[in-house]
Amino acid sequence: MTLTGVICEYNPFHRGHLAQLKAAGYGEDGGVVCVMGGNFLQRGEPAVVSKHARAKMAVKCGADLVVELPAPWAVSSAESFARGGAALLGALGADRIAFGAECPDVERLTRLARGLLSGEAAELTKKRLEQGLSYAAAREGAAAELLGEDARLLREPNNILAVEYIKALESLGLPMTAVGIPRTGVGHHGEHSGGYASGSFIRSELAAGRDVSGYIPEAAYEVIREELAAGRGPVTMDRAETAALWRLRTMSDEEFMELPDSGEGLWRRFAGMARTGATLEEVLMGTKTKRYALSRLRRMAVCAMLSITRRDQQGLPPYIRVLAIGERGREILKRAKGLGELPIITKPASGTELSGEAGRIFNIDVRASRLYALLYPDPAQRRGGEELRTTPFVLSPDRA
Repeated sequence: MTLTGVICEYNPFHRGHLAQLKAAGYGEDGGVVCVMGGNFLQRGEPAVVSKHARAKMAVKCGADLVVELPAPWAVSSAESFARGGAALLGALGADRIAFGAECPDVERLTRLARGLLSGEAAELTKKRLEQGLSYAAAREGAAAELLGEDARLLREPNNILAVEYIKALESLGLPMTAVGIPRTGVGHHGEHSGGYASGSFIRSELAAGRDVSGYIPEAAYEVIREELAAGRGPVTMDRAETAALWRLRTMSDEEFMELPDSGEGLWRRFAGMARTGATLEEVLMGTKTKRYALSRLRRMAVCAMLSITRRDQQGLPPYIRVLAIGERGREILKRAKGLGELPIITKPASGTELSGEAGRIFNIDVRASRLYALLYPDPAQRRGGEELRTTPFVLSPDRA
């Protein structure tokens, strides 16, 4: 069986994701495994519905297995996010990694990735950072000097992730084939067109209580409808504001210094605003400069809430946590167990038996889920302990 891996968030799963799954190998003589961010995501915000619901959507729409990208990597920079996801795909025995991109030309993306891995690119980027440029601008400038017009690919969000995936394969020595898939539908921050809509548009519509069924596959929308009816969504960052401000106002200087991406003195600016700002938006906008992107600051705020430090984002995910099992899922898990690279958690309570680094990271995920439950609209749904009781969703044969 040829196994194709996808690194994703599915926040929520929509028609563009379905098109990607089909292009990645859905319905063919092969399997598709998804490494998916958990309850808090790379944009520095909670997912609109839980990781278990989103994993269920994916397998109902064709994925064979969904495993979790642990929180330290799920709320990290594109580079760390990609390394964590690629490492898990490697441990699962994936033969290919498929990704959507504005430019699906793998040859061009690979040339750009290899250029950025060079020491020369690092030096050129550093010089531009010292001139006060943002990291994105500094890196694009360095790439332009080394590789010419291909550097323009770094202006599109999916291209950026695609380059990071290829960088991860190269730096980790993973023998996976990269497969670029043309992005279907509207742009990353667009709204809607021809039955397709961006994730950001769908989330805003859900938050406003409007119907989004036209943009989501029927099987996935059934899950969303269940979550909304139960009072477990939509979850928004607004509900986390008080928790975030409380945590930020009670942190010490040392704790701010240990936050991921807090170097270059950014922690001091962030701490000052955190101790005086009346709203989270005021704290973030008061900290933001031309050099520091708002997404970076949002991730720092979420890391503060979850007590994630820069140490937690070092290394690679130390276990495989299964969230949902589809048609070929058991076969994929059997294959992964044969490789024996990482412990595989199918019974969540068994995660408490992990020791050392694996146990520490698992406890961060438990903490993240405990906080996430407090953000549900219905107070009756906010009870704790569900993280250690919720088993993977298994697609029944008659629905496969």
